[in-house]
Amino acid sequence: MGIEIERKFLVTSDAWRAAALKVVPMAQGYLNDLAAMDTGAMKASVRVRIAGEDAFLNLKSRELGHTRQEFDYPIPERDARDLLALCVGGLVDKRRHYVEHAGFVWEVDEFLGDNAGLVVAEVELPSADAAFDKPAWAGREVTESARYYNLALATRPFSQWSQAERDGEG
Repeated sequence: MGIEIERKFLVTSDAWRAAALKVVPMAQGYLNDLAAMDTGAMKASVRVRIAGEDAFLNLKSRELGHTRQEFDYPIPERDARDLLALCVGGLVDKRRHYVEHAGFVWEVDEFLGDNAGLVVAEVELPSADAAFDKPAWAGREVTESARYYNLALATRPFSQWSQAERDGEG
């Protein structure tokens, strides 16, 4: 069983760009929707992702917070494209930038399309209590806020958020 331990932060400036090691375009969609998760009808999200020239089927447990079960399986790109056509909600398009900072590689997701304007940074940790140095460009932590999860962004994109939601209220 795979365990993902990650913390998620809003990005407050472009200062990370100079340190980016690489960028990978990503398109992803979900075979289940947020309602199935919220009602408990499903206990895991089922995601299809094309990342650059690679494609994956991913299952992630429903828990809110920094620790979840995660299973990631490579699949043929053609299969991924066919599965993306079956996804519910919208597709999430983004550019993932890999940025080294203080011994960790941060993933900075710059969202496109209906989620344009949202930039979120995540850091995967070896344990839930691992210490890490938060970069100056990483602002408010949103790990516990479900609306920043990609499944939620596929269902209700950033472009549909109120100004209060964009400001971290509500």
